[in-house]
Amino acid sequence: MAYQPPTGARDLLPLDVAQKHWIEERLEQVFQRWGYHRIITSTVERLDTLMAGGAIHQDAVIELHQASGQRLGLRPELTASIARTAVTRLSRVTYPQRLYYNANVFRQAGQGRQGSHQESYQSGVELLGAGDILADAEILLLLTDCLTSLNLPGWSLLLGDAQLTQALLAPFPVDLRPLVRRALAHLDRVAVDALKLPPALHDYALSLLDLRGEPELVLQTLGQFDRQDDLQAAIEWLKSLVALWREVPLSSSNGAVPYRPSLVLDLSLVQTFDYYTGLVFEVVGRPELGCQVLGRGGRYDTLLGVFHSEGKSFPGIGFVLDTEALHQAMVPTGQLPQSTPPSDWLVVPATPQAAAAAFAYAQTLRASASLVRAEVHLNPLTSPLAIRELALQRGISRIAWIETHGLPHIEALN
Repeated sequence: MAYQPPTGARDLLPLDVAQKHWIEERLEQVFQRWGYHRIITSTVERLDTLMAGGAIHQDAVIELHQASGQRLGLRPELTASIARTAVTRLSRVTYPQRLYYNANVFRQAGQGRQGSHQESYQSGVELLGAGDILADAEILLLLTDCLTSLNLPGWSLLLGDAQLTQALLAPFPVDLRPLVRRALAHLDRVAVDALKLPPALHDYALSLLDLRGEPELVLQTLGQFDRQDDLQAAIEWLKSLVALWREVPLSSSNGAVPYRPSLVLDLSLVQTFDYYTGLVFEVVGRPELGCQVLGRGGRYDTLLGVFHSEGKSFPGIGFVLDTEALHQAMVPTGQLPQSTPPSDWLVVPATPQAAAAAFAYAQTLRASASLVRAEVHLNPLTSPLAIRELALQRGISRIAWIETHGLPHIEALN
C-alpha cells in the first residue's frame, strides 16, 4: 500500500521550506520595523469563535470530533482568533496594539481562496484600537512596504469601502439587498438581470457594477448620484485617504527599489457576508499571471465587540498575505532560493577512535557568533576520495579531518 497525504494536503520539502521562509522572513522584518509584535494563537478554536461576526462560513471549517460534545474546528483565518485574544487577554494593555502573524490555516478543500488545498500559510497584521484615517493609511503603506521588500513587480491595489457600498445598496428592497450584494461581489450581470427589478433599479444596479477605475473618476461619478447626504462622508474619506497614500514618498525597509502600484477604486469589492465596516482592499498580481489575489484586508470596527461580555468594541483594521500565492508570483522573478543552503564544514573522524573528537570539533565550529553549518561524517569506512566527492556534490567547501589525538587537518575544496 502506498501511503499518500490526505486530499487537499501536501508536504513541503526542504527547498519548498527555504523558499517559503525567504518570503516570510522579509515580511517579518518589515512588520517589526513598523513596530508590530508577533502573536501566536491556538490552531484549534471553538466553532462559535470561528463563526462569530460572520467572518467565515461554517462549511469552510474543518471540524474536529470531540467526545465531550464541544464543537471545535481548525482555524480557517486568524482575525477572529486575534479579536478573541485581544478582548480576553489584552484588555489591560495600551492601544493601539500592533500585531502580526505567520501561521498555517485550514479550510475544507474547494472552499475559500486556496483552491483544493486544505492547509495553507498566511502572513498578516492587525492594528487594533485605531479608527482614524491615519490608521487606514498606515495599513496601506505597510502593505506597500511589504511587497516592495519582496521586489514584487506589477501588482495592483484595489480599494473599496463597505460602508459606502452599503449606502449604495439602500435603494433596493431589504430582501433583495443580499442578492444584489452577492451579484456585485461577483460582477455578475446575469444575476442582476434575474432579480426582475423595476427598470430604474435595474439600471441603477448595473451602474454599480461599473464603479471601478481611477479613484478620481469613480468618485466624480459618485458625485452625480442622488442621496449625497448618505454618500458624502465616505466619499470625502476616500478622497483624503488616496491623497495621503500618494503624498507619502515610498521607500523600502530593506533597500529594494520602491514600486508604486496602480491604484484602482472598486466599489464592487465587497464580501458576501457582514464583516467589514469601512475600507476594504485587495492586492492583485500581474495580468500575465492571471491577476491572482495575493492578499486582502479591511476595517472591522464591530468584530471585537462580539467577543466582549458587555458588547464593548473598539476599531480594528488589518490585512493578510497569501504566502503560496506570493510564492507563485515570485517564482518568475528568479529571486527565490534555488537550492537549500549547503553545510560550511564536513567534519570527518580519520579513525573510529577520533569520533568523540570529531563531534567536539564540530561543536566548536557551530559555536561561532554567525551561523555555521557543520555536519559530522557518519560512515568511518568511506574512502577519503569518496568523502571528497560527497562534499563536492553537496556544495561543502571545507573538510576538517580529525585525527585520534583530536587535532584537525583542514582541507579546502574548489
